[in-house]
Amino acid sequence: MTPKSPTTQATSGGGTTDPVTTTEHRPGLRDFYENPSVPVASGDARSLRQARMLAEALGPARATPATVLDIGCGDGSAARTAAPLLSGHRVIGVDWSQDALRRARSLMSDVIRGELTDGGLPLGDGCADAVLFSEVIEHLVDPDAALDELRRVLRPGGHLMLSTPNLAAWYNRALLLAGVQPVFSEVSLRGIHGRPGKEVVGHLRLYTARALREFLTASGFEVVRMAGAPFHGVPRPLRALDRAACLAPSASSILLVHARKPGG
Repeated sequence: MTPKSPTTQATSGGGTTDPVTTTEHRPGLRDFYENPSVPVASGDARSLRQARMLAEALGPARATPATVLDIGCGDGSAARTAAPLLSGHRVIGVDWSQDALRRARSLMSDVIRGELTDGGLPLGDGCADAVLFSEVIEHLVDPDAALDELRRVLRPGGHLMLSTPNLAAWYNRALLLAGVQPVFSEVSLRGIHGRPGKEVVGHLRLYTARALREFLTASGFEVVRMAGAPFHGVPRPLRALDRAACLAPSASSILLVHARKPGG
């Protein structure tokens, strides 16, 4: 999807080593995400579907609002789209990019800077009732450490709502048969090579539905539900087909996953 920020790649307070700078090519990744011209929106259709799944999981607002962390909040536009469905809950935006957080402050009341390395989020163990993790995991250098950190901040029984582009989307299957690089995949941060599209999106890895389910399970989560969402960048003549593909999540453009931390 269009990039938000890598989130796991920097410090929450500026005092520790930035993992992005530890290899020769990572400064380019850091600069890519701090570039204010990089688009950050992910599409209202995905945001709304994901928010509905989360609202259903959380249930009606209680006297004490549920704490929802929007990890990789970008400019806050996804949280704004989801806000009517999450009324009564406290949503905290978390991102690595200072520029993204500056923009998010105009749309969200609570934002903090953090990373997803071991203990990198400036939050206590089990502090969150739910985590929104929208089109972030495909940008991460170390998704294993990221999921460990998300599991740490979630309370037992807490919800993880994750979305990511589908490597096995219906059109990607056809493109691969034709010898074309799949949509959403990236070979360079400097230009597009061998695939459709006009924007460099900064994806480091992509997942199929099966791989994502196995990865989450191996990382200590229970997968409750997997659904599909359309991609706003699909050409207009193909959008009806893209919406229909959501009925079979393994072929949909976007994978939506509801997982939970065991216990509770």
